[in-house]
Amino acid sequence: MPQDWLYCEHTVSSRGCWGDYSIDTDYNILTPNTGVTREYWLVAQNITLAPDGYERQVLVFNGTYPGPTIEANWGDNLVIHVKNDMQFNGTAIHWHGIRQLMSNQQDGVPGVTQCPIAPGDTMTYKFRLTQYGTSWYHSHYAVQMGDGLYGPLIIHGPATANYDEDLGPVMITEWFHTGAFEEFEKSAKFGGEPLRRNSIAPNGLVNGTNTFDCTTSTDPACKGTGKRNLVNFVPGKKYRIRIIDSQVDSFMRFSVDGHQLTVIANDLVPLVPYTTDAIVLGPGQRYDLIIEANQAVGNYWMRAAYQECNGQDNENKNNILGIVRYEGAAAVDPTTPQTFNGVVCGDEPYAKLVPHVAINVGAATTQKSLKLGIQYQLNTVFHWTVNTIPLIIDWSKPTNMLISENTSIFPTKYNVYEVPIVDQWTYWIIQETFPIDVTHPFHLHGHDFHVLAQGKGIYNPITVKLNLANPPRRDTASMPGNGYMVIAFKTDNPGSWLFHCHIAWHASQSLALQFVERESEISNLVAVNYEDTKNHCSKWVDYYATAPYKQEDSGV
Repeated sequence: MPQDWLYCEHTVSSRGCWGDYSIDTDYNILTPNTGVTREYWLVAQNITLAPDGYERQVLVFNGTYPGPTIEANWGDNLVIHVKNDMQFNGTAIHWHGIRQLMSNQQDGVPGVTQCPIAPGDTMTYKFRLTQYGTSWYHSHYAVQMGDGLYGPLIIHGPATANYDEDLGPVMITEWFHTGAFEEFEKSAKFGGEPLRRNSIAPNGLVNGTNTFDCTTSTDPACKGTGKRNLVNFVPGKKYRIRIIDSQVDSFMRFSVDGHQLTVIANDLVPLVPYTTDAIVLGPGQRYDLIIEANQAVGNYWMRAAYQECNGQDNENKNNILGIVRYEGAAAVDPTTPQTFNGVVCGDEPYAKLVPHVAINVGAATTQKSLKLGIQYQLNTVFHWTVNTIPLIIDWSKPTNMLISENTSIFPTKYNVYEVPIVDQWTYWIIQETFPIDVTHPFHLHGHDFHVLAQGKGIYNPITVKLNLANPPRRDTASMPGNGYMVIAFKTDNPGSWLFHCHIAWHASQSLALQFVERESEISNLVAVNYEDTKNHCSKWVDYYATAPYKQEDSGV
């Protein structure tokens, strides 16, 4: 039942209201039941596009890059039909950050919750939206995401500050002029430096577009047709912008020259608002911002500044730009200067990420260390490891199928951590043990986790005080290079949940594990879809027997 306040309409002057609910409602406990089902159709395709004026083959949904925006309201149900019209590629679509409460089988991870969708096959995902805010959907099949197979997912709900207009999602990323699978094969498969040159992208995109200089190029693919993403402001208005980092690697800093950003949410968690000149994002992270159009009428650069982290770089790192144009301004490029300096590799300042709905973390019922390492095969293929194990799944034998068929022992390389406790707190200490100073943005499926500590060096429980009083809460947070991160979550959502670095190269290089949470409940949970799961797996097995390309990475 709704909480005890009067009905309050969601308007430009009362963004914290949501009918019988509000920004103060803890969606972990209470969610509207709208009775509304919204249905979408996505078709995964191989096509040729030139997002920045350089033509290349891409993988996209419905012929557009990014894919179509999926929109719904807090408490709605989504039904999404995904057809695979790609050649030579399976796929599986993950709904990033969506809790999937009691619907683990809809999470969209090949080899974990499903087999890949074979070419020509269609799979339907169904789930309820118990959270609200900004997220995205993307392929979780190998490095497919890096070729453009993703789009925004917006769940409308209350907000912690007022604004006049929601301008919607802005997706930011680096952009390669060769395919992600080709880049992986020539570099990341072997760990990049020191054995191979790291994959360095020639450009980046803001909402799927940017310019690229083709004036001196003789490459017929270099068309020179790129353009800047344009956002229009009316003086005096406040605008909500939803920033989504869809990068393959490294971090980005987002800003609008001359304007302050009011940050109101990270991932799908509303925040106590704070202001800043720029925000830093890692792959998979999202921030909701309010920007007031309070500057002189003119044109201002919107920046997605590539950060040279983890040995990565970008050939066009200072030219990944969009334009904010005030009503009445001439249609010319801005000349405004950048308002920040330096490189930031990691999250926004810990002390600023204060969840609006306060949740304190209880004492740990279980606690375990996850030590990151590296491993080279004899043929120099590179893997990250967690407690010495590189995750490598079998697409045709997803974890949930093994559970449903009463498999007693999981394959070692599935890297399964069983969490049988019910509605208790579990702590996990992620620690880099190999001194290579790489920052990892880790993403947990099925939960928002609480960040109890982050820091450089070796975690010492005597000297490091864990923050249990409403710590930062989100689904993607960064473990500092040569450092540690301590996280906690409550075991309130049965399922097989992937936990992985969201740098696409690292996930493919096996930097992942699975939490099998409350295993005894999973078979009954997935039974409602199990015949459908077996049917899709049968189609996948038939296709894969003669498929021209085989699994060459972790699978996720």
